[in-house]
Amino acid sequence: MTGLSPNAGIMGIAPYEGGKSRAPGGAPAIKLSSNETPLGPSPLARQAYLEAADNLALYPEGGCLELREALAATHGLDAKRIVCGNGSDDILALLAQAYVRPGDDVLYSQYGFVIYRQEALAHCATPVAVPEINYAADVDGLLDAVTDKTRILYIANPNNPTGTYLTASEVKRLHTGLPDNVLLVLDAAYAEYVEESDYDPGARLVDAHENVIMTRTFSKIYGLAALRLGWGYCSAPVADVLNRIRGPFNVNAPAQAAGLAALADTAFLAKAVAYNGHWRSWLLRELESLNFCVTPSVANFVLIHFGSEPGQTAADADAFLLSRGFILRRLEAYGLPDCLRLSVGREEDNRAVIAALKDFINT
Repeated sequence: MTGLSPNAGIMGIAPYEGGKSRAPGGAPAIKLSSNETPLGPSPLARQAYLEAADNLALYPEGGCLELREALAATHGLDAKRIVCGNGSDDILALLAQAYVRPGDDVLYSQYGFVIYRQEALAHCATPVAVPEINYAADVDGLLDAVTDKTRILYIANPNNPTGTYLTASEVKRLHTGLPDNVLLVLDAAYAEYVEESDYDPGARLVDAHENVIMTRTFSKIYGLAALRLGWGYCSAPVADVLNRIRGPFNVNAPAQAAGLAALADTAFLAKAVAYNGHWRSWLLRELESLNFCVTPSVANFVLIHFGSEPGQTAADADAFLLSRGFILRRLEAYGLPDCLRLSVGREEDNRAVIAALKDFINT
């Protein structure tokens, strides 16, 4: 033993476990566990990525200037206030590094993304999970949980793994009730999938207030999960802080090139939105026709609830589906042991997994 020890909270963190990618024994399987787009990336993004291979010996442009300008033009934002990262997780971590001190509180909703808890513990802060109502964030509960120790409030909107969301008016009400020294982080990784008119990912709130930041990703609807590309939109003072502590080349050049091309392919994006809306609704109808309880979702997945009777639990369903070659997401780490999360997949996979679930309930 050397006597070295990590920060106090780190050993309390359970290492993050992503969705499985193979069935038991290493057999290939249909992976519907990680909310990956079944359409893959835009062909233009793929081509840009391949072309970037000619310049692998060169450092990337450290400030992602061209990408930030394209994001600003696409979303009507101020490019100077966009900070790009190695996935939106990078931005979430930088915010904790910059603003969370030992002894602080970090708030999030009960079934929020597990990374929020990890960031709190990594910085010797106290993670505070606020109970949800009907698997959706409770604005009043969150505000009641704020104390003089609260430093960051992370809200995934839409939320993963529930698929629920807060309306723009509810997010505004949440912010109005927060002290100015609490940073409201709106994690909008699934924003592109939301078609409801009362939803807003948060940019307008960012423009109006210094203590709000919106994070976004290219991992979901843009199909660039392997490249780890995300970004945040924040006030000028927060952007200045993040740019001081982020890695000097935290976004690689192929990712920047692919992201630029993906943004330009608006027809492919529209196709992906329409595809997801159609098959998400189809999955919901089919699951309900089998008498499953399903939490309404606005993202690219659905949360399926299972019973407690032997043979009909989520664990039983998972084992049965694995035997048929389907991988769904177990959710014990989120405090949802009675649920499985099903990502929208290819048409043939959607139909096949519903058939398998029908067989499961009839066994």
